[in-house]
Amino acid sequence: MAQKSRYLTGDKVGIQEFIDRFDNEVFGSSYSAAIYISRILRLPKHQSTVFVLGESGIETELDSESIPHIGGTDQTYNRLIEPKDYTAIASGEALDPSVGVVLAGLDFHVNYLKLAYALAYLRRGAKFLATNVDVTLPSAGSLFPGAGAIGAPLVAMMGGEKPTALGKPSQAMMDAIEGKFKFDRARTCMVGDRLDTDIRFGIEGGLGGTLCVMTGVTRSKAEWEDEGVKIYPTAWVKELGDLRE
Repeated sequence: MAQKSRYLTGDKVGIQEFIDRFDNEVFGSSYSAAIYISRILRLPKHQSTVFVLGESGIETELDSESIPHIGGTDQTYNRLIEPKDYTAIASGEALDPSVGVVLAGLDFHVNYLKLAYALAYLRRGAKFLATNVDVTLPSAGSLFPGAGAIGAPLVAMMGGEKPTALGKPSQAMMDAIEGKFKFDRARTCMVGDRLDTDIRFGIEGGLGGTLCVMTGVTRSKAEWEDEGVKIYPTAWVKELGDLRE
């Protein structure tokens, strides 16, 4: 959900009626990022704009918190870089002085120009955030680049500086969820398909249990049965439907 809003997620999985009724209970990484920026960072007004590497879902969540943003789906950035761009970006002429955050999510149209702008803002002191750090995305029975892969070039260009991630396994996201829903961690189970994000999120968050579903990235118990592996679930199922049996 790194590129989607809560509402687009409902369209995707065919549960729009559920989303319409319980949208306040859907807490994706894009929404988490918007909450973090508006209620935790509390940026000064003159540096409150977000430069987005991502799709419309991220923009929708930023809009829900009245956060100004540029980049994202703006077609101005969907082109090849030109010689004049180098000069304009380097001098600051092409940059928006109100940008205080670079937010990296899943961007299906990422290009050299967008990365050049993002790097320039980061070098000028903008805070580096990411919706999540999943470098791969399971789809159609295979793996594709995830949101973490979009921000990875910036991490390399910034000398290894990693973004503050607002998706799993970031405990900033767990704290935000707990602050909103006031749930009992000891009576909560984290369900997911990735050891390094989903299951780790539950373990480090002190939840009562974790359940690994082997329909995504993790496909075998062998992935956590090797000696020395520290992240492993409380329980596992081959698919979520097994819980009905």
